[in-house]
Amino acid sequence: MKFKTRLVAAALSAVWLSGCGSLMRSDYQAPSVQVPASWQQMHVAGDVCMDPWWLAFNDPTLNQYITQVLAQNNDLTLATLTLKKARLQLGLAQDDLFPTLSSSTSGQVQKSLDGGESADSYSTNLSVNYELDLWGKISADVDQAKWTAVASQQDREATAQSLVATTASLYWQIGYLKQRLNLSQRNVADAAQTLQLIEKQYQLGAVDQLDVLEAKRTLASLQAQQSEFEQSLLEANNAFAILFNQPPKSISANIQMLPEGDMPSLSVGAPSDLLIRRPDIKAAIYEVKAALANKDAADLDYLPKLTLTGALGGSSQALKDLLSNPIGSLGADMTLPFLQWNEMKNSQAIADLDYQSAIVSYRQVLYAAFQDVENALSAREKLKYQSARLQEQYDAASAAESIYAARYQYGSTSIMDYLNAQEETRNAQASLLENRYNQFLTQVTLYQSLGGTDVAPL
Repeated sequence: MKFKTRLVAAALSAVWLSGCGSLMRSDYQAPSVQVPASWQQMHVAGDVCMDPWWLAFNDPTLNQYITQVLAQNNDLTLATLTLKKARLQLGLAQDDLFPTLSSSTSGQVQKSLDGGESADSYSTNLSVNYELDLWGKISADVDQAKWTAVASQQDREATAQSLVATTASLYWQIGYLKQRLNLSQRNVADAAQTLQLIEKQYQLGAVDQLDVLEAKRTLASLQAQQSEFEQSLLEANNAFAILFNQPPKSISANIQMLPEGDMPSLSVGAPSDLLIRRPDIKAAIYEVKAALANKDAADLDYLPKLTLTGALGGSSQALKDLLSNPIGSLGADMTLPFLQWNEMKNSQAIADLDYQSAIVSYRQVLYAAFQDVENALSAREKLKYQSARLQEQYDAASAAESIYAARYQYGSTSIMDYLNAQEETRNAQASLLENRYNQFLTQVTLYQSLGGTDVAPL
């Protein structure tokens, strides 16, 4: 009787001690970082309000593709499975906070060899195993699993936001390449027509062979360039199809050109806004919290562990009497893992290094995010300026080409001057189209850099 009383008292004391486990946990402190008060580049001031950002382009086709890709993409599916796995692992960690139960039942029949009566017997056993969270180690494991699951959720959202940006970028790339290919085809047709004209003039003795060769060179160069655009368009179409969980094929028949109109305006807010808008930044800080909890768990893992065990069983020759004679037992096991001194120190050092690495990774992600926004803001302004200058260049080149065409027709200039003027106009037109395409890419880069509300909540 005294033994049972002491055992119960020890168990109650252990339960009381388990409530003090939280006192041995580390307090979380946000990693020290430098957050600029404002952006270096000029931008529109005001609150960020652009969710979902792609609607600002007023393009129903783009909206449809993005809705479809969020439902079908394999990368997002994998990120979803990773999140579900992390949540299940959290559930397993939480199970350790509660007692585990197990039960077994057996029976046997004994029959005498001389033909006498048989004897039936049954037994059952119900056992309970409960490790007390004396120092908060199990709670630390639960916290580590919790923060890992939350970080996984943010990783999935980062995948979704990157997927939306990739979809929009490929959408505009296909439109740009189709426009560029159409321009190239027109240039090839014009060059072929020019060659025919020069060949006729050569036959009449109006020009020499050098003029014919220059026209042939121009045509061959444009034909090779057209082939490059055809290959680029094929690759863009294949990349676009794979986004939708399909084999490589063309699904862009309804994409013909870049959208018209000005780029949507937006305000980018302050640099500190990124801390609550970028999912990769939030994931990084959750990884820091998970690493801190894991560090605590490693420190606490080598403190004494107390496990309470209990069993309730019975046996009887008649099944109905099975529970009439129960036999109970209660026990406690104490383990002293701190005796493994070298293993303990190495495990603690590894956990501490993981925590320090998580802090460094967080700073890297944060500063890279600031860099992304600064670069995109600068690129947006520079591309707008370049667009105006390229338009001036194209207007001047087009006017010069018209003058050279008239002079060549009247024989006051050489074919080389005329061909060079045509090439200048083609290059200016191509540069203007490429600039507009780059403006779309920079705009989506800026949107992605700023983050936003969840585009694929789960």
